[in-house]
Amino acid sequence: MQYLEGRKYVVLAIFLAVASIFGARLFYIQVLDGSYKLAADRNTLQRIVQTPYRGLIYDRNGKILVQNTPVYDLMVVPREVKTLDTTRFCQLLQLSVEELREGLLAAKIYSRVKASPLVQNLSTPELAAIQDNLMDFPGFSIKARMARSYQDTVLAHALGYVGPVSPAMLEKPKYAKYQAGDNLGISGLESFYEQELMGRRGVQYRMVNVRGIEKGAFRGGEFDTLSVAGQDLHTSIDLELQRYGELLMKGKRGSVVAIDPKTGEILAFVSAPFYNPNQLTGKGLGNRYMDLLNNPERPLFNRPLMATYPPGSVFKLVNELIALQEGVVTPYTGFPCNWKLVRCTHRHENPSNLSIAIKNSCNPYFYQVMRATVMRGRSSKKNQDAALGLADWRQNVVSFGLAQHLGVDLPGERMGLIPSPNFYDKRYGKNHWNFRTVYSLAIGQGEIGITGLQMANILATIANRGYYYPPHFVRGIGKDGPRPEYQVKHKTTVDPQYFEALIPGMQAVVDGGRGATGSFASLASLGISVAGKTGTVQNPHGEDHATFAAFAPAEDPKIAIAVFIENAGFGGVSAAPLASLMMEKYLRGSISPGRKPWEYWVMNGKFISKKKH
Repeated sequence: MQYLEGRKYVVLAIFLAVASIFGARLFYIQVLDGSYKLAADRNTLQRIVQTPYRGLIYDRNGKILVQNTPVYDLMVVPREVKTLDTTRFCQLLQLSVEELREGLLAAKIYSRVKASPLVQNLSTPELAAIQDNLMDFPGFSIKARMARSYQDTVLAHALGYVGPVSPAMLEKPKYAKYQAGDNLGISGLESFYEQELMGRRGVQYRMVNVRGIEKGAFRGGEFDTLSVAGQDLHTSIDLELQRYGELLMKGKRGSVVAIDPKTGEILAFVSAPFYNPNQLTGKGLGNRYMDLLNNPERPLFNRPLMATYPPGSVFKLVNELIALQEGVVTPYTGFPCNWKLVRCTHRHENPSNLSIAIKNSCNPYFYQVMRATVMRGRSSKKNQDAALGLADWRQNVVSFGLAQHLGVDLPGERMGLIPSPNFYDKRYGKNHWNFRTVYSLAIGQGEIGITGLQMANILATIANRGYYYPPHFVRGIGKDGPRPEYQVKHKTTVDPQYFEALIPGMQAVVDGGRGATGSFASLASLGISVAGKTGTVQNPHGEDHATFAAFAPAEDPKIAIAVFIENAGFGGVSAAPLASLMMEKYLRGSISPGRKPWEYWVMNGKFISKKKH
C-alpha cells in the first residue's frame, strides 16, 4: 500500500514537469518571441530571391552594346494548382491547350513543390493583361527579372546570347548557383564571362498574411542578404568600324578580323552571314533559334573562330621568315620562276630578291624557299630527310600561334591544322612520302588550315616584328583591366631583324603590285602607308576564295586586318579593297569622297560567284 502511494507521487511529478515545460514554451512563444505572435495572426514566411542586375557590355568608346530590360516570368507550383479553368487561362496568356499541358508536365517533372517558369519573357503590356486575374488561379505567380537587350544589330557572334537554365543543367554541380527560371550566358562573351556578368543574388524574408499582403521583414531583416550586380565588360570593339564591316560584308560569306597589334585587342569581328542579336531574346526565343539553326546559310556559324581555310599566298610570308631564320636564304636570294616546279599565277620577271618575289607572289620562288628550308641540300626524294626537315619547319610555324588555341575570350575556338610528319605517315604510310608530296604547303595550300582570327594574328605578329599578345575582346572588367593572360607577350622563333626584310615587298604589293593596286593607290594619296599580301585560296567545291591580310600604317602599325571572302576569286579584286576601306574607316573615321567608288564596288559584290558551292 505504501509502495502504491509512492508511485502516485512519481506520476504526479512527471505530469507537473511536463506541464511546466509546455507552460514555459507557451510563455516564450506568446510573450518573448514576437515572430510567433505574427504567425499566430495567421501570417506566413515568404522567401524572396533578388536576382542581381547582369553586367552591361560597352565598346571601346563607352557606347553601350548590351543592356538590361525588365521582363516577367509566370511561375507555377504544381501542387498548389487546384481546379484550373483551362479555357480562360489559355485565352489570357494566348497559349494553346497543348502548350499549357506540356508546360505543367515539365514543371511537375522538375518539382511538384517548387516554383518553375511556365511562360517566360512576358512584356509589361502582357503582364498587365493577366495580373488582375491571377488571384483566380492559385499556384501561379509572377517573377520579375531583367533580360538582355541589344542597342545595335551587329556583333552577334561575339556578344553571344543569354538563355534559361534547363532542368538537366540544374542537376549538375556546375550549376548549383542557379535555380529554375534563371538565365545564363549560352554563347559568346555572355558565356565566357558568365561568372563576372552574373553577379550574386540576394535573399529577403518577408512576413505576409494569407491574402499575400506584406507585414514586414522577418526579424527585422536579420537573415536578409543584398544582391550584388554583375561587373560591366568594357570591350575593345570599335562599334562604328564593326557596323561598317558588316555593311561591306552584307550578302557575302566569310570573315573580317581587325586587331590592334600593340595590345592584341580585337577592333572588329565580322562573321558573314550574320543575324540580329535581338532575335535571340524575349518570348519565342526557342522558335527563332531553330529557324536560324536550320537556315541553309548557317548564320549561327562563327566563321572567324571556327572556319578553317588554307591561307593561300599570305602564308608565304611565314615560310620566308622561317627560311631567313634558318639561314638557307637571304633577302637578296633569287630563284627563277620555274613553271616546271609549280605553276605561277602569271608571267613576270624572275624574282632576283625577296621583295620582287613577294610583290609578284611567285609560286616557284617560294617552292624553292621551302625546299631549301625542309631539305637543307638533302635529296627531296628521301622520306626520312623530308620528315626531319618538316618537323623542324612545323616547330617554327607553330610559334606564330597556329595549330593551337590562341586563347581568345570566346568559347568554341578551333585550332586549325599544320601537318606533321606523323600526319603524312598515317595518310601515305611511313617512308611513302617526300617533299614533292607536301610542296603545296610552300604556297599556303594543301592540308594546312587556319582561322580568320589566326590570319589576323599573323599580320599583328609581323607588324610587331616577331611577337603577339593573345587576341581578346575585353580590355576592362568592372574597374580592373583585362585578364592577366592577355598581357603576356608571345615571341616567335624568328629574330626581329628578319621581319624588316618583308616590309618593302609587302608595301610593293599595295603600292604597285598585282590586283590591289587601284584601291591602295588612292589610300596612299591620303597619307596611309600599308603593308599587305593578297591570296587566292583553291576551293575544290567551287570558285576560289579570296583573302587579303595587311597592317597600317606600315611604319607604326595601329591596325592589322585579315579578310576571307568565300567564292570571290582573286584576293586583290575583292578582299583587298574591302580591307583598304576598313583601315581608312578606323584610321581616319570616314571614307573620303574619292574612294566611294571602291565602297560601291565592294558593297555591290559582283565578284562573288553565283555557282553552287
